Amino acid sequence: MDIQPVILSGGSGTRLWPLSREHYPKQLIPLCGENSLLQDTILRLDGLDAQVSENGASISVRQPLIVANEEHRFLIAEQVQQIGKQFNKIILEPVGRNTAPALTLAALAAEKSGDDPILLVMPADHVILNVDAFQGALISGAQLAEDSSLVTFGIVPQAPETGYGYIMKGAALAGDACLIGRFVEKPDKATAEEYLQSGQYLWNSGIFMMRASIWLQAIKNHQPAIADACRAAVEAGSDDVDFYRVDKQRFSDCPSDSIDYAVMEKIVMAEAGSDQSIRGVVMPLDAAWSDVGSWSSLWEVSEQNASGNVIKGDVYAYDTDNSLLISEHRLLATAGIKDMIVVETADAVMVVSKDNAQDVKKLVDLIKKDKRKHHQSHQLVYRPWGSYESIDKGERFQVKRINVKPGASLSLQMHHHRAEHWIVVRGTAKVLRGEDTFLVAENESTYIPLGTKHRLENPGAIPLEMIEVQSGSYLGEDDIIRFDDKYGR
Repeated sequence: MDIQPVILSGGSGTRLWPLSREHYPKQLIPLCGENSLLQDTILRLDGLDAQVSENGASISVRQPLIVANEEHRFLIAEQVQQIGKQFNKIILEPVGRNTAPALTLAALAAEKSGDDPILLVMPADHVILNVDAFQGALISGAQLAEDSSLVTFGIVPQAPETGYGYIMKGAALAGDACLIGRFVEKPDKATAEEYLQSGQYLWNSGIFMMRASIWLQAIKNHQPAIADACRAAVEAGSDDVDFYRVDKQRFSDCPSDSIDYAVMEKIVMAEAGSDQSIRGVVMPLDAAWSDVGSWSSLWEVSEQNASGNVIKGDVYAYDTDNSLLISEHRLLATAGIKDMIVVETADAVMVVSKDNAQDVKKLVDLIKKDKRKHHQSHQLVYRPWGSYESIDKGERFQVKRINVKPGASLSLQMHHHRAEHWIVVRGTAKVLRGEDTFLVAENESTYIPLGTKHRLENPGAIPLEMIEVQSGSYLGEDDIIRFDDKYGR
């Protein structure tokens, strides 16, 4: 069996603000260990291709196909390389259209390759602690997917959770699998208690397996507008090195819908005999799973000390119980609190009770409404060439710390409203200024006058670290005209 992992990495993770932001969302952050959630999603497939299913068929696992926001393309590519892995392709979504169109893009890419692998569809932002149990469920799911089934994985519930949708089990199939009885929206507490006691309900995980051709047939049958828009967007798209850019206008015209609403629920609700070729199947999964959908769920899956606290960073906690305390930059000290979440970053501090963890999204909405930028970017901003961080700012000046990767270069650009002073702290800078090109070594500096074309490059083998002092009447990031850019921005 050929399995094509499809990793959906388009989410923004607003409920984990201020660590997760639009330009650097939760799947790119190491929330539960040294690796990011995206990296762990890829690594938990290690060894799966050595498995043999019950019917004796060997399993071949391909390099992952990643569907992602265009804004994150270089960050994702770099994180895959950091763990020594490769990817099949990164398909870039110019706008978000939910999971059904994202999966359709991936299925069309598989179709374009000329074969029909089993797609293993995984969100990039989940935590799964029991990898052996996860892989065992995948093997069973793959056998069902070979038999024209749309397979979803239902999490065996551990508590009456009101934050998840549920799947009711239908008629039993071979092993632990069942036909899907019905999908249920997030219940209230009393209903969730009933579901847990009945043993007939599973949490809806958002993990799926099916053949590429089966998905394309199902989406065409149940949501032809999505099928047509995605096919048009792929056919009008183009390759860009390791990325595939779908056509923006055609994809923007695509309806937004989830895999569940677009197809799975419609298959389950179809009258008997009306869709005999495709069936919806649920495979139970008991593998210490979490979608890390809130700060309280992160507390639940993290290692806690004797007081029930999860502590990361420079933190002192006195008379503090069952709390999540994260400090990224400054000393964080608490006393006399319990069941609280406190998260400190360079530019924001958030305090919320665990019971109100879902309300973090409402905080982000308020920040957006006031047109502040704190929901979009951290103070440390990543770029394809490296990163920059604003460390001081006044009425007509701004100071940044800039880090340029070895061999990388910024675009050839010009500013209308600001001049720049560059001081090299570490490494060597190659500078193009007007018609001149020259090197600037450690403890040396140079000046870029307002309105002058310039480019910064790191020709060395070590990172280039610089301090940039901007001065002028306007210091916004949109005061930039690019004449040439190797990253296609």
